[in-house]
Amino acid sequence: MPILDKETSKGHTDSQALPKVPVPPLKQTLDLYLRCVQHLVKDEHFQKTKAIVEKFGAPEGTGEFLQKKLLERRDKTTNWVYDYWLEDMYLNNRLALPVNSSPVMVFPKQTFSDHKDALRFAARLIAGALQYKALIDTRALPVDYARGQLAGTPLCMEQYYRLFTSYRLPGLKRDTLKVQTNAASSEAEHIIVACKNQFFVLDVVAKNKQLNEMEILSQLEKIVKMAENAEERLPPFGVLTSDGRTEWAQARDVLIKDPTNRKSLEVIESCLFVVCLDEPSGLEPSDTNRALLMLHGGGREKNGANRWYDKPMQFVVGMDGVCGVVCEHSPFEGIVLVQFSISPLVLSSSIADLPPPRRLLWKCNSHIQGLLAASTGRLQRLVNNLDMDAYKFKFYGKEFIKKQKMSPDAFIQVALQLAFYRCNGRLVSTYESASIRRFQEGRVDNIRSATPEALAFVKSMTDEKDSEKMKRFWDAIKAQTDYTVAAITGMAIDNHLLGLREIAKELNMGKPEIFSDETYVKSNQFILSTSQVPTTLEMFCCYGPVVPNGYGACYNPQADHIIFCVSSFRESTETSSAVFVKALEEGLLEIRDLCNRSSAAASKLADSGQGASQPRKTGK
Repeated sequence: MPILDKETSKGHTDSQALPKVPVPPLKQTLDLYLRCVQHLVKDEHFQKTKAIVEKFGAPEGTGEFLQKKLLERRDKTTNWVYDYWLEDMYLNNRLALPVNSSPVMVFPKQTFSDHKDALRFAARLIAGALQYKALIDTRALPVDYARGQLAGTPLCMEQYYRLFTSYRLPGLKRDTLKVQTNAASSEAEHIIVACKNQFFVLDVVAKNKQLNEMEILSQLEKIVKMAENAEERLPPFGVLTSDGRTEWAQARDVLIKDPTNRKSLEVIESCLFVVCLDEPSGLEPSDTNRALLMLHGGGREKNGANRWYDKPMQFVVGMDGVCGVVCEHSPFEGIVLVQFSISPLVLSSSIADLPPPRRLLWKCNSHIQGLLAASTGRLQRLVNNLDMDAYKFKFYGKEFIKKQKMSPDAFIQVALQLAFYRCNGRLVSTYESASIRRFQEGRVDNIRSATPEALAFVKSMTDEKDSEKMKRFWDAIKAQTDYTVAAITGMAIDNHLLGLREIAKELNMGKPEIFSDETYVKSNQFILSTSQVPTTLEMFCCYGPVVPNGYGACYNPQADHIIFCVSSFRESTETSSAVFVKALEEGLLEIRDLCNRSSAAASKLADSGQGASQPRKTGK
């Protein structure tokens, strides 16, 4: 069964003009792998790993054989790593989607004067999304170009074409990403509206014409009225999608035995997107609380069941102004969601006679009641466990960093390493997502930010003199920038090692020792999982940690401030979001002071006429 289950063959895509993802040279990857892990493991472990890696990379050895097979796969496929990566990163993962997998975009807090005002906002959002979909359907989206490092390269647009057409189907051992192509969209197009844990179908096309904003508003008002009817209220079936993937797959198998449930599932699975009309949470709408409400809905007592997590796009509109998007991550990256900007429309105000929205019906029995209760309990545990700190660092932003002639992303990554070191006295494997959309169907690879240079810098911050600290800081920035360039040009190590591992599995070769080695296993437990998601508005992105004892750290650098969202789990004794944020703030301030002192010293030196031979830029 294919992992990416495409309903019909794919039409011509813009991505064919782009190069294919390269397969890096084997020796280069193995050398870089050793360099990435050496300073993170004990010396005796490293010596053992080095011997295993040398044996794997030996002439005529396993590595060379697998590399040859990988190169053959590259010739035969559009993107040799795509399916391997999708399975490893998402579809094989059995954890619940909320918090563990689905990132969210938190919109600026809205001020609604009343219910109608909130529904107006929702209608505008829906109309804007449909307008955007029309651009996608006619392939009229302008091509994205790379920003930051190696700016100006055209990027693959394939992910946009999955925004409205994908669905993540739960499986007992692994999920399937279903992607409908245009042939399927000739049916009446519909969205799903969740309100008071009930699900309603809203057809967005009537009499061959797309509904306008006023018509959508009138349909939303009808839905709210229907949801208020307590006699017709059904159990909260959406909570099942918040469960572990295997548990949800088992529950779904029970549900589809009944034709009513099967029909309701089909309607949800073929919708364009989901809109969740949330009840007021009663919480103070701080950045942190809004982030939590987007990530898990607040659980049992609040809007935790007013969701359908398998659908890649869920717009949340809270009656109290808490709004955002929840994104099922397997079909596209967060940055694609950011680009998906909603534009208000100029619309006529006549309301056609529309067929009313329909409530989706469910049949429940005592077995299903038990499944709903178990899912609710597990969601509540996740809610109670998540420790989130959305923090605005107000002392400076990317303008100051650019004045130092440094990359803002590299600067923040090094600061994150300093914060982690201050909290734990060591560095750990760190994940920073790097887009490889320069290539056909490119998704991401990993920038391993815990470099040897970063370790030398964070150690120097305790006792070295300024000139030494500054030199090490520049080295750490350069190492981070170099790795970033390697990653976005397809030369990082994670996808390559994954490809070698998976091709060995496909050929039933047994697992090569390099992949069962303790160092490799440890190097893939990302205790620090980070991502830069820049936006122009005061929106921000966040997600949970990817391991039980880890941190999720998402950041959005603005001109004069930086928004950080740091998450961890309360059940871990090794982590605390507040402690990490405090260390981060202190570290960022110390780095600023260091840069300013070094600048002043360099100016003084130049004024005294001795600066002529100084080759290094010091950020004057």
